[in-house]
Amino acid sequence: MQRTNEVFIVGIGQTQIGELWDVSLRNLAISALSEAREDAKGLQPQALFVGNMLAANASHQANLGALIAEYSGLANQAEGYTTEAAEASGGAAIYLAYNAIRSGMVDTAAVIGVEKLTDIVGTGLENRLLSTGLDADFEASEGLTTVGQAALLFQRYLYDYQFPREALANFPMIAHNNAVNNPKAMLRRAINQKSYNASIPETGAFGLYDVAPNADGAAALILTRRENLPRKLEHAVVRLISSSFSTDRIALHDRPDPLFFEAAAVSVQQALLKAGIGLSELDFFEYSDNTTLHALLSLEAAGFAARGEGWKLASDGSLTHKGTLPVATMGGHKARGFPLGASGVCQVVEAAMQLRGEAGANQIAHARYGMTQSLASTASAAATQILTV
Repeated sequence: MQRTNEVFIVGIGQTQIGELWDVSLRNLAISALSEAREDAKGLQPQALFVGNMLAANASHQANLGALIAEYSGLANQAEGYTTEAAEASGGAAIYLAYNAIRSGMVDTAAVIGVEKLTDIVGTGLENRLLSTGLDADFEASEGLTTVGQAALLFQRYLYDYQFPREALANFPMIAHNNAVNNPKAMLRRAINQKSYNASIPETGAFGLYDVAPNADGAAALILTRRENLPRKLEHAVVRLISSSFSTDRIALHDRPDPLFFEAAAVSVQQALLKAGIGLSELDFFEYSDNTTLHALLSLEAAGFAARGEGWKLASDGSLTHKGTLPVATMGGHKARGFPLGASGVCQVVEAAMQLRGEAGANQIAHARYGMTQSLASTASAAATQILTV
């Protein structure tokens, strides 16, 4: 049989996302992987690619590839690697697995994204560890956090483009409304314009609903070639037709334009080129709504809106389930919860659910192409995936 280099997603799994105090890091990962393997009819991976940001410091556990391989019964049967690219770690792990299969080095691979944030709650280490994705010498050392940095850029965006602050309410409103129907989401309660307006501080900066809540959680994928597809799968087969990864200057002061997410733009361009499709053919976009600023600049970097006009998409209904570009279809980071290094894998699991017709009340009608993008910190790295059926 002639070998192909197409990559198929045959198994998906995801844990509950939230404050999971009584579940360990390894058990989160194993739970998601077990679900994905069962979904793939027991297809056994030859390699495990684990995306994680904080385990070595927060949970005092490195070498996650070996740990998860052992506790999932794959010791001495599968290679195990840990990938770290800050909040884009899960997306980077998918990129590596995708290329491992396309290169012919691996026939079947598992991707696991896992994070355990509650391991550092109350330790006094939260801000220091959450800032490790920034430039340690010039940003984190001065007390900057990722959210703080995004808030500063947000103020600049508001100053440069002069539009009603209240117009941004639809970004979190869409996410929260979609999360209501996601049983694994962290925040399953809709919000309205009044509650959003009430959360805006007098300074006009980020309010309660502008920042995604950090969370525990894990998600997993089983990727394989066409010739290894299990028979009698109980779901549609989703193809990962493109994966790209791009990096930018890590420190904001080194970027020529801090209000343009260059890595995000390059990553989307590369992904579309590899997929052989245009931006207009995408049926939905799981973007990185780490904060409202990230949502705005992601839409502009991808080319869905002109510079300074990303906010208009949230106001005209384009981003809802019945709009031209649905986003955060299962709640996004903002309402599903934001498990940092695992978030990129969560996005692809949710995109696969849409394409398999398994999104329930959140199902997008006739979805054929979906794109996900996970961003590290203030877009110092970007991982973009395009899926189809």
